[in-house]
Amino acid sequence: MTKPKKPEPTPEVQASRIREGLPFPLGATWDGLGVNFALFSANATKVELCVFDANGEVELERIELPEYTDEIYHGYLPDAHPGLIYGYRVHGPYDPQNGHRFNPNKLLIDPYAKQLIGQLKWSEALFGYTIGHPDADLSFDERDSAPFVPKSKVIDPAHTWGHDQRVNVPWERTLLYETHVRGFSMRHPAVPEEVRGTFAGLMVDEVLEHIRKLGVSSVELLPIHAFVNDQHLLQKGMTNYWGYNSIAFFAPDPRYLANGKIAEFKEMVAHLHDAGLELILDVVYNHTAEGNEQGPTLSMRGIDNASYYRLMPEDKRFYINDSGTGNTLDLSHPCVLQMVTDSLRYWATEMHVDGFRFDLATILGRYHDGFNERHSFLVACRQDPVLRQVKLIAEPWDCGPGGYQVGGFPPGWAEWNDRFRDTVRAFWKGDDGQLADFARRMTASGDLFDHRGRRPYTSINFITAHDGFTLHDLVSYNDKHNEANDENNQDGTNNNLSWNHGVEGPTQDPQINALRLRQMRNFFATLLLAQGTPMIVAGDEFARTQHGNNNAYCQDSEIGWINWELDEDGKSLLKFVKRLIKLRLTYPILRRGRFLVGDYNEQLGVKDVTWLTPDGNEMTTELWHDGNGRCLGMLLDGRAQVSGIPRTGDDATLLLAVNAHHDGVNFRLPEVPQGLDWTCVIDTNDPQVKGQERFAFNSEYTLTGRSLVMFELQRSEQT
Repeated sequence: MTKPKKPEPTPEVQASRIREGLPFPLGATWDGLGVNFALFSANATKVELCVFDANGEVELERIELPEYTDEIYHGYLPDAHPGLIYGYRVHGPYDPQNGHRFNPNKLLIDPYAKQLIGQLKWSEALFGYTIGHPDADLSFDERDSAPFVPKSKVIDPAHTWGHDQRVNVPWERTLLYETHVRGFSMRHPAVPEEVRGTFAGLMVDEVLEHIRKLGVSSVELLPIHAFVNDQHLLQKGMTNYWGYNSIAFFAPDPRYLANGKIAEFKEMVAHLHDAGLELILDVVYNHTAEGNEQGPTLSMRGIDNASYYRLMPEDKRFYINDSGTGNTLDLSHPCVLQMVTDSLRYWATEMHVDGFRFDLATILGRYHDGFNERHSFLVACRQDPVLRQVKLIAEPWDCGPGGYQVGGFPPGWAEWNDRFRDTVRAFWKGDDGQLADFARRMTASGDLFDHRGRRPYTSINFITAHDGFTLHDLVSYNDKHNEANDENNQDGTNNNLSWNHGVEGPTQDPQINALRLRQMRNFFATLLLAQGTPMIVAGDEFARTQHGNNNAYCQDSEIGWINWELDEDGKSLLKFVKRLIKLRLTYPILRRGRFLVGDYNEQLGVKDVTWLTPDGNEMTTELWHDGNGRCLGMLLDGRAQVSGIPRTGDDATLLLAVNAHHDGVNFRLPEVPQGLDWTCVIDTNDPQVKGQERFAFNSEYTLTGRSLVMFELQRSEQT
């Protein structure tokens, strides 16, 4: 192995001035007088701190960290200050078959770096082995990777937050709005061109006003941690647009900083909070951008591969790939667990973030023998005084063994509920045998979540997400159309449960377009009137399209960006969605803190929910199993108790009636006490309904084919 050439010392920093420093905190920490550097590695033999010029282009000096305490290499540079650009070279055995891939020729990103400068430039020098060598990744490459790697930057964490405070939206009032930093503002006419696609773009008044007036409570951003663009995508003129390829868990991606300063993210958070909005970050702690044994050496692989990653027990040359992206972080290792929880606390405390959505979260709770709800990571989050106070949302599946864990996370966690998505899609498509499951999903999927004191808000309900069809495309395409991804339309799921209503893609047929628009209203009404926590994807509220692409992960283009030029249908849908959200917030019974179970309360003489047939009678076991059933009434009695205290509730009483038949159905309205009658509040067939038309007990209301109607029980006008 050839030792890299060491440059001559420079006046900027002298190695002779290095002090012992402290093993804590990890990362590069400025104390007002100098900078402490601390890096974990259980198997390294030496760590060199590499100092660069202000542009990160010229390596000025290599300084060996002088101390090693409790598996932490550390040193202190007096008079060093924020703005210092650095990286690491880590020495140790290059022995892939035993899990070690140390190579000091490769400059490494500090896992605790708070800011990165520069972009990764793909080069064969990035790889710890020699590409094309007959021994493949068992070979050793001596080229210097420094010219091609992003550099770490010491920051000054001080920031004047003013009066910024967390919004602390109760879970019962939470309504998530998933979007992408870049895609949200790239085509917005009010956003200045120089800040489009950045955190600053989300601060523009018109952008915030749209979100605020929509009525949602919490903005959920796709990954903003510094990430890597895959080489094969760049070669095809595309990027890893979504950003699920993290390489630094403490640093925002430089591409989202219009002014290159970390303060821009903090200012965005303050603007969101000032608008009454929470910020939720989509975080990717299940893998890194270093990939499998054939991937580059950028950070953790070169720092201590055997500690950071889960390796195959029988041959540690290879990686366990539960993420499907090449590698899997090993959160059962205490120092890796510490890194992830330190990252979460940093974003929650220093950056004022209100919560996190965890990509492929099953991985985070998996030991070598499978998922365990008592995994140290899940326990740590529940016990941590900071993390247990923020919103924690799991994507409860991955491609590893026992990967599907919907309903299996411990108390304190909410979970994406794909059962809601699939059942509701199938129901409105008109598939057979969906009625019973549809009822379960409308009541927050108690079959999955009603245990151990978990609450209905635990179920994160969604029809669409960033991954898959937009709502417009869900009702406009039978099949995916991912040709623009240049993968022969083989990428993306084929299980879309979508329906084009007669024509694939755009059409001039007014009847088809009217039905598609009504179906979009049906989906939104189902989502926003169901128990649980709703999630909307940005742009769906005005029928955004990706032209049939259901996997726009690589489309940093008009396919992936939101088009803010609304047509009349888009304006109409937006108005309807705003009204639905307002109704959800108006009626507490639509967001109860207790699961609806349908049991008769003898003390109060009511049921919390009653399921009705179109003739006004209660559903029977036989009818629940009728595969042809497509019409159902859901009566929510406002008198039912809303807590464990046995007292009569005083919420409004509502009746939801759904009809997924292609033909109209006459629905008989149920009996009501004297002096009351039913008022139609919402009809997806007629979005102009304003809640003025009243209907007496035993009268019939015609549910248009494929429509949803909601009634409120009100005092009769005659009384």
